[in-house]
Amino acid sequence: MAKKDKLPYRDCVGICVFNKDNKVWIGNRFGANELENSDYTWQMPQGGIDADEKPLQAALRELYEETSIQSVSLIREAPHWLHYDFPDHVIKAGKIGKFRGQRQRWFAFRFEGDETEIEVIRPGGGHHPQEFEAWRWESLANTPDLIVPFKRDVYLGVLEAFADIAD
Repeated sequence: MAKKDKLPYRDCVGICVFNKDNKVWIGNRFGANELENSDYTWQMPQGGIDADEKPLQAALRELYEETSIQSVSLIREAPHWLHYDFPDHVIKAGKIGKFRGQRQRWFAFRFEGDETEIEVIRPGGGHHPQEFEAWRWESLANTPDLIVPFKRDVYLGVLEAFADIAD
């Protein structure tokens, strides 16, 4: 395995979906306890940017693939990329091998659909793998305390970028 500090960051997106009450969508990660061995299993949708995609396209695709949500409108994009490094125990578990962490572009969307649209067990009509086992609406200010500790600084950056939208 390459030295961690020599590995590149994986380009990804993060998605902050606000409901009409300005709460954000968070999901309880499916199978997260095996990897993290912690109680911090809640997060907002996120995922990789494909080679032929722009970040906004990736955000809409990842949102649909993980939650089935399509009824959104863009509020805005965070002004900067946010980064985090994977901890050594995650790299050693063999889950991540080519990257030292993620470089994420975050987007805020307004959910404009009915909650029956949201499906995390069989997202996209079962065409995409399950990422979450449950979901809820939460105050954006609480999310840094619900995420795995190595992603906390990113969530603080998301909070700073979108605090004026939040409840």
